[in-house]
Amino acid sequence: MQSFYKNLSIWLLIALAVLLLFHTCKKTPDRAHAVPYTEFLTKVDAGALSKVTIISNTVVWESGDGKLFKTVVPQASDALAHLLRKNVVIRTEEPSQPPWYLQTLLSWLPFVLFAVLWFFYFQKGSGSGSGGGGRALAFGKSRARLINPEESKVKLDDVAGIDEAKEEVAELVDFLKKPEKFVEAGARIPTGVLLYGEPGTGKTLLAKAIAGEAGVPFFSISGSNFVEMYVGIGASRVRDLFSEGKKKAPCIIFIDEIDAVGRHRSAGTGAGGNDEREQTLNQLLVEMDGFEANDHVIVIAATNRQDILDPALMRPGRFDRQVMVPLPDVGGREKILKVHARATKVAPDVDWQVIAKGTPGFSGAQLASLVNEAALLMTRRNFRAITMDILESAKDKVMMGAERRSLIITDRERRITACHEVGHALVAWMLPAADPVHKVTIIPRGRALGLTMQQPEEERLSHDRAYLFATLCTLLGGRVAEEIVFNQMTTGAANDIERVSDIARRMVCEWGMSEVVGPLHFKAASPLNGQPGHLVSEQTMVLIDGEVKKLVQSAYDKARSLLLEHRDLLDALTHALLERETITRAEIEAIVMANTATPSGSDR
Repeated sequence: MQSFYKNLSIWLLIALAVLLLFHTCKKTPDRAHAVPYTEFLTKVDAGALSKVTIISNTVVWESGDGKLFKTVVPQASDALAHLLRKNVVIRTEEPSQPPWYLQTLLSWLPFVLFAVLWFFYFQKGSGSGSGGGGRALAFGKSRARLINPEESKVKLDDVAGIDEAKEEVAELVDFLKKPEKFVEAGARIPTGVLLYGEPGTGKTLLAKAIAGEAGVPFFSISGSNFVEMYVGIGASRVRDLFSEGKKKAPCIIFIDEIDAVGRHRSAGTGAGGNDEREQTLNQLLVEMDGFEANDHVIVIAATNRQDILDPALMRPGRFDRQVMVPLPDVGGREKILKVHARATKVAPDVDWQVIAKGTPGFSGAQLASLVNEAALLMTRRNFRAITMDILESAKDKVMMGAERRSLIITDRERRITACHEVGHALVAWMLPAADPVHKVTIIPRGRALGLTMQQPEEERLSHDRAYLFATLCTLLGGRVAEEIVFNQMTTGAANDIERVSDIARRMVCEWGMSEVVGPLHFKAASPLNGQPGHLVSEQTMVLIDGEVKKLVQSAYDKARSLLLEHRDLLDALTHALLERETITRAEIEAIVMANTATPSGSDR
């Protein structure tokens, strides 16, 4: 209702201003023709004028044929008056003036408009309830969004897959619910909690769940909302945010992407500094120091770039509790999938554990996208529930992109692609240390013409040399298969070669897996954060390049020997893939068993 009256008053003022201006500028149409002063005197002497009207210094007169004329005369014109008295009747008029009330309104109108604009746009709006969300042009006010307890619907039960992080923040809920218990015990709850981890792991969701579980107000703002082009605005917004938070205590202030304002401060005032950002950061540090033990306000910040934060933020007394929100493991992924599937209909044949095993490295946001894609696919296919087949298709779309069946591929390119993908799959099948093959397809997805999917049977937190070497062999299997069957090379192995080079160099330079180079670490300079690299002599660089090439060549030779030894399987699997376009692990196993009595691969 308040906004309605505000808009109504503004439009009434605009309409009034338009009417006043229209009335002021309105004039009768001017039908008189302008005549020079000398010609006017000649007409007077000739007696061609019978009557004239003088309005200020303008003379309007009419000729015998009824035409109107006007002449601007000099201010001092006694001769003109003498001539007029001899020949014509003179009538004088004063210039028309608007009524006194219109003159008053016109004179006060600019001040009235300015006062209205000041009241509605620059002053603090009453009852906004959002910490500044309804105050246009209020630069110094906080832009935090306030979520009241009755509006918060997220609870800790809605957060899955990060049990350790939930345990770390569980006591915050108890403190916000029963602060007197901690005050009596003399305990001091951390005033600042920093949540860090990969993007999409659920940091913002966890902060909302803390507020929802405790039933307290929740102020949410992004770090980028503090920084403006004008120096001092960010610091003013920080002061306003913490002032609003103390009024709503107990409450939670959540700052998302705090790295936008909390980066390392520059050493001086030279080039590269940012005075506005640094002033904002300094004000944030001061406000957090101003919290007392019984303020009942907890600041939670989230970032995925903890390494670039200023050390002053993380000292005790500020963000002294740092909680890592990691990517979920296989058990966590299964729980997350079940949480996001609550609002959907799921068929009895769905095995969430299988889907969880097939999504290693997925974050909570990616798993939510997977379930959503499955629901969309179920709708398009007119199914009543999400089936296992739909989930597999949705997983493929999230991981590899949408199918491109309309892409025109020649028969030769299709055979080369099938041979390439079978080369990957067969090498991985024959190496026990490699991840088991889950699916091979030559249906184009994204930028790839074909894909070989491997699904680990268990979560790996570290990788041994045998696994990494098997990965190199698997990646090179596609290029080797093309050379064996078609006796040529194509550009289809470009990404494989890039990944092989990266893994091999890291094995030599970072993981100490070269006997010649030894357990030494060689780090190149980072262009992003300006960190210097290690000084490496030219002789050592030549040695590293030789070891990398030796490692890649060894993997290439191993893949070639495996494919030459099982050339019949290579041809059989290629033929099956060309017929079916997609073959699964069970189908590969059946073809291997049919073409060899004693399969060389382990029980996959």
